[in-house]
Amino acid sequence: MEPSKFLVGGTWRSSSRTRPVVNPYNNEIVGEICQASSRDIDEAIRAASAGFQKTSQLQSYQRAEILSTISREIEASREKFSQLITAETGKPITFSRAEVDRSIFTFKHAAEEAKRLEGSVLPLDLAATSANRFGLVQRFPIGVVGAITPFNFPINLVAHKIAPCIAAGNSFVLKPSSNAPMTALLLGEVIMKSGFPGEALNILPCNGGEADQLVTDERISLISFTGSPAIGWPLKSKAGRKKVVLELGGNAAVVVDKGQEVSSTAKRIALGAFSNAGQSCIAVQRVYVHADLFERFLSEFIVISRSTKVGDPKDESTVVGPMIDEDAAKKVEGWIAEAVASGARLHCGGTRRRATLDPTVLTNVRPEMNVSCQEVFAPLTTIESFDRFEDAVEMVNCSDYGLQAGVFTNDFANVLHAYRTLEVGGVIINDYPTFRIDHMPYGGVKDSGFGREGIKYAIEEMTEPKLLVINQQ
Repeated sequence: MEPSKFLVGGTWRSSSRTRPVVNPYNNEIVGEICQASSRDIDEAIRAASAGFQKTSQLQSYQRAEILSTISREIEASREKFSQLITAETGKPITFSRAEVDRSIFTFKHAAEEAKRLEGSVLPLDLAATSANRFGLVQRFPIGVVGAITPFNFPINLVAHKIAPCIAAGNSFVLKPSSNAPMTALLLGEVIMKSGFPGEALNILPCNGGEADQLVTDERISLISFTGSPAIGWPLKSKAGRKKVVLELGGNAAVVVDKGQEVSSTAKRIALGAFSNAGQSCIAVQRVYVHADLFERFLSEFIVISRSTKVGDPKDESTVVGPMIDEDAAKKVEGWIAEAVASGARLHCGGTRRRATLDPTVLTNVRPEMNVSCQEVFAPLTTIESFDRFEDAVEMVNCSDYGLQAGVFTNDFANVLHAYRTLEVGGVIINDYPTFRIDHMPYGGVKDSGFGREGIKYAIEEMTEPKLLVINQQ
């Protein structure tokens, strides 16, 4: 199989250095990817800088047409993208198709937002010294966007960088996940058909050390990074004066208040915990259940966990496929053993077969245990009880992370208390914290990062407001 090339300035380029892409379920080689060098990255940044002179001049209707074309082309290749995602990442095919559908929506909505880059008129005659003056405020594209994306949503998280970048009138250099670069390169083929200026299009698989060039190069105006805190926070310290947007994950919690229907609530939360092997920044990791419901909920949740389909990601009924590699599964297996040795109770799961970990349920977990305080990024859930709603909120907040939280309650006072008090970027009422639709603001606080994604909000990050003052003499 000929190694896949990468894109520099809209031109396909090869290299002598390659890397295999491995299916984590069966260890088969999906393909070989040419790896970009430091020189390639430098030339890509140079091309993107030149490309910005073209993208910044695109009219709103042109940007909208480009984005609409990309959306349609993805839809036309929906199954090809879906099968590739499953092969690269081990994501069950049902969820791969759902991700592709989300990316179609993301680009389609970005086309609409490209038409809504509105400004404002300011009265400036609020003091005698500024009589006869008014101001105009418009948003202008920021320049070259450096985008770094993870493996778990290899098309839609790329879409969340690229779609608002195009809508705002910027150029970009994308460093996709080393585990799942082929999906991003296939998307590059689609973008090349859209009319987007070639110089502005750069997609370069490379190792993390070489990607530091994007972070430190002064020609890059903004870095948008999705990944782990261990990489994200040092990245910010290297970025200098450029803007940085970080989405760094979490250990999402859900509160189940008294008065809830146990069976349907448990099913929904289990889906949020175990789908895609829990490899989502907002997968359900911690569950706090009112004492009146705790035993019934736990019993129901264990039954659901044991019956969740684990196995071949190509099987339409599979919910839990492999984790991204065996090392990731081994790490969580070790955390489970540590928790049990320290007094946690293992109700089901904990069994690993290569990169696949069975849905795991733990109770009697203390906040300082890795399975609670860290982001497990695995099909693992801890369940604990509470007596007072306020105590549950405090338990949710007892975390270094703050991305999203879910609350199942029929008490509007508790809804307001949760909204005002939870230290997260989003509060989801009567659903799991794993809920996301792609135009809503998405991002977190504390170690979950800062800045927001969601097309409209990402466009704001990727543009700068500029004031024009007019003196009507």
